[in-house]
Amino acid sequence: MPELNRRHFLVTGLAAGAAAAVPAAVPAAAHADPGTAQALASRDPRTDPFTLGVACGDPGSDGFVLWTRLAPQPLAEDGLGGMPARPVQVRWQVYADERCRRPVRSGVAVAAPEWGHSVHVELDGLSAGRDYWYRFRAGPYVSPVGRARTAPHPHSYGGPLAMAFVSCSQYEHGYFTAYRRLAEEHPDLILHLGDYQYEYARNSYEAPGGNVRDHEGPETETLADYRLRHAQYKTDPDLRAAHAAAPWLVVWDDHEVDNNWAGEIPERPDRPQPDFLARREAAFRAYYENMPLRRDSIPRGVDMQLFRRVRWGRMATFHMLDTRQYRDDQGCGDGYRDCPDATDPARSITGARQEEWLLDGFRRSGAQWDVLGQQVFFAQRDNNAGPAKVTSQDAWDGYVASRRRITQGWIDAGVRNPVVLTGDVHAHWAADLKLDYDDPTGPSVGSELVATSITSGGDGADSDPATHPFLGINPHLRFYNNQRGYVITRVERERLTADFKVVPTVREPGAEAHTKATFVIEDRVPGVQQTYLRPLDPSARSSGQMTAEDTVRWETERP
Repeated sequence: MPELNRRHFLVTGLAAGAAAAVPAAVPAAAHADPGTAQALASRDPRTDPFTLGVACGDPGSDGFVLWTRLAPQPLAEDGLGGMPARPVQVRWQVYADERCRRPVRSGVAVAAPEWGHSVHVELDGLSAGRDYWYRFRAGPYVSPVGRARTAPHPHSYGGPLAMAFVSCSQYEHGYFTAYRRLAEEHPDLILHLGDYQYEYARNSYEAPGGNVRDHEGPETETLADYRLRHAQYKTDPDLRAAHAAAPWLVVWDDHEVDNNWAGEIPERPDRPQPDFLARREAAFRAYYENMPLRRDSIPRGVDMQLFRRVRWGRMATFHMLDTRQYRDDQGCGDGYRDCPDATDPARSITGARQEEWLLDGFRRSGAQWDVLGQQVFFAQRDNNAGPAKVTSQDAWDGYVASRRRITQGWIDAGVRNPVVLTGDVHAHWAADLKLDYDDPTGPSVGSELVATSITSGGDGADSDPATHPFLGINPHLRFYNNQRGYVITRVERERLTADFKVVPTVREPGAEAHTKATFVIEDRVPGVQQTYLRPLDPSARSSGQMTAEDTVRWETERP
């Protein structure tokens, strides 16, 4: 078969039952003019509509979502990316090989102007547990190639899962080098746990030492604003590389809408935004337009279904949570407070429906690892060494009863290995989870791994965890580092191994990443264990049991 390139595009019919463009995203009456794609090219033959790259998301055992968005002028102030106000046909193709010579699926989707000329293609009917590659074409232009992967068969563990998670990428605070280094790790799956983009106007949120780049446009409030901001972030080549490297599971935190928003309440209710719900609706719509999400997540006015469950065979179940849309407002004016509202049993960070969905998922799960992909710190972080309990009201500490119900839920359900993954706090952390944090001698009942930011907060600084006061006050907190980076894990039946990766600077592009610390969670052993590099016993080498080069080994110990 002819190879797909800029001069020729192989088109085959849409395989019956194999895939479909999201029908709800394009009104049934909308039909692309067959000449529209060529008209797009004739506007400016030097302009590529695939400036925002490609992405894959929400993998199943037989398929995934493919995404792109057409924007030949991504920084156009109206947020429309320089596209015409009419639907455009976009051809897509999936391949069995990286060189794109063995097509296995193909079809045509419609990029509609009312959805920002985004394309969401849901595929099924593919083989379980293998890599695929994909690309798009509009007019004479061909997109970059992305790598997709299907999950293992539901009854199979598959091989080890290389899963990474990230959060908090403030464009102005630095270069997205960590995304590039993550792409080079070739993970099977990437979780983004929120703060994918930030809402601020330029010079509103400065990193220590000043910002190295500027946001375009005002603080995001309208659909045009949010579309432009998402587009600006995706013009970054390192972010595009991370999207093309592997399928993503995404959830938002606060900055995708407004700092520290809660339900229908903006950050500053004392200075109310009369149009906050309109702002929320615009943010949700732009988020869907710019993420590889399934049709279940198409926004409906001010609501969007984002919490969902993704199974990776029998190895892992990912419970992706939304801790913003349904939460009660933060207590005591937000911030770190000794706040009586924090212990109110009626308050929830998830809302009742999502909480019951999560508890039911625990009861039904037969996975080796149950992973909560969510936004804000789960374990207690008391910053007061005295009798007062001073904690962040924006995190699970501000919703103590909600946290206890969910923790008790996985205990009662007999969840084999509960692991909470977290972003938000712009630092690496690792923690043992407790049912009762007031009893430090009580058993650990789970594990939490927290990813630092990609850039938010600027370079940060290397740090000794022993010097952080939180670790002395909270003995269940086991690690802290204040550099930028990501976490990559190897998930096996016997253990989950997490490497906390850091880069020395984000003020200049191109820094190398290195492993700052490694933690292991053993099967059926709740809590995190740090691994250390130690010299081998010299007698092992002298006896000929080891080579001269093999001078170190991993030992797993509790500090």
